[in-house]
Amino acid sequence: MATTLELTTLGRRIRHHRQSAGLTLDGLGAQVGVAGSQLSLIENGKREPKLSLLQAIAQATGTDVSDLLSGAPPSRRAALEIELEKAQAGAVFRRLGIAPVKVTKGMPDETIESVLGLHRELQRREREAIATPEEARRANTELRLRMRARDNYLPEIEELAQQQVRAAGHVSGALTHRTVSIMAERLGFELIYVSDLPHSTRSVTDLEHGRIYLPPASIPGGHGLRSMALQAMAHRLLGHRAPSDYADFLMQRLEINYFAACCLMPEAAAVAFLKQAKKERNLAVEDFRDAFGVTHEAAGTRMTNLATRHLGIPLHFLRVDGSGAIARVYENDGLPLPMDVTGAVEGQMACRRFLARSAFEEQNRTTEHYQYTDTPAGTFWCSTQTGSTAEGEYSITVGVPFDDARWFRGRETPKRAASTCPDDACCRRPDAALTARWEGKAWPSARVHMQMFSPLPRGAFPGVDDGEVYAFLDRHAKDKETL
Repeated sequence: MATTLELTTLGRRIRHHRQSAGLTLDGLGAQVGVAGSQLSLIENGKREPKLSLLQAIAQATGTDVSDLLSGAPPSRRAALEIELEKAQAGAVFRRLGIAPVKVTKGMPDETIESVLGLHRELQRREREAIATPEEARRANTELRLRMRARDNYLPEIEELAQQQVRAAGHVSGALTHRTVSIMAERLGFELIYVSDLPHSTRSVTDLEHGRIYLPPASIPGGHGLRSMALQAMAHRLLGHRAPSDYADFLMQRLEINYFAACCLMPEAAAVAFLKQAKKERNLAVEDFRDAFGVTHEAAGTRMTNLATRHLGIPLHFLRVDGSGAIARVYENDGLPLPMDVTGAVEGQMACRRFLARSAFEEQNRTTEHYQYTDTPAGTFWCSTQTGSTAEGEYSITVGVPFDDARWFRGRETPKRAASTCPDDACCRRPDAALTARWEGKAWPSARVHMQMFSPLPRGAFPGVDDGEVYAFLDRHAKDKETL
């Protein structure tokens, strides 16, 4: 059974040879023994002819059957008409509810090309990994729930990372920059540190010349550079292609982050460390962090990958910014969290009673803080470490249900709080006495968050300026050629 495209091309080739032979539909029909109306259906790709009829048409028009069956359109005009017909039959165009353009003999090629230009742009935008803010939140929520169902553990990536690290000769201790370079070399890549990376990227991989471009090696802190290089390699190892939609983009980002974490904190060594700490009732994110030379956030995230699967401990992880908004979250221990109507937690305000927020008020920011919090879902223990970046303050929290606090350092803390969120009376409703005193007598000037007006980043790789990236690659490719 021929495809629609094949039938369309075949029909155009029959029409081309019929017209070149100076025959009308009825004239050709009389020679091959079918009605002109039947030939019209064949030429328009609506009906598949039998081989015997094709042989008769080829003979009547002075050509070969093989020429009629060629997959190439017979002329540039035919190619334009076929492409337009295919585009107008596609789901992307049909969803618009717009009547298709009917091509006539007198329609100039330039007109068809203009209409095709619009279709190509429509299809390009459809292929981009773009989404409305609501669609993005839904995609992120679905991914979070999917990972929760798997205890945030991806065995296939664990195995892949273990193979790569072992093949590079790493045995124990923190993963060095040299080992990361060896891993890249085994994949055919060279790590290049440059000061002119496109502002919209963290790294750029030149697939043609086998180069991974990273920020300058002089940037303080080694974890970031190792992680970025490993993430770039992960795209190749995991066989990623340009994201098909925003959900695909988020999944790819999760997978490359997971791979990098697996390399920096290999499963066997990390689990052995955590099991020993649990045995000593001395589990602590800061010890896990220091043992592998990573950031506090990376160590907390990695603990969520391994604690449930290998230690039997459900837990939660929160990254909260200085304003109190939740930036990253994972939980499989039942911690009650604020959600919007789509089920999204990211962007919601954490309870003021949670240590993830109250830790910003602590004077000592150099160590972890501990707290028990009573909630409608039970009592939870947590440890929180605060930090800051150019974008502002943030806190990293890892917590567990009350019964599992016995395995962690800091379980003796006397600090306790009570939260009834999402009940507004907990921390969102103003004090009744203060409301009576000041309601109607205040006029605050609100700080407008400009991201409210910013569209969600678009593009095959959301937020990346393709033109800037291509200019960067071309510049460095020419530099290499002149060496």
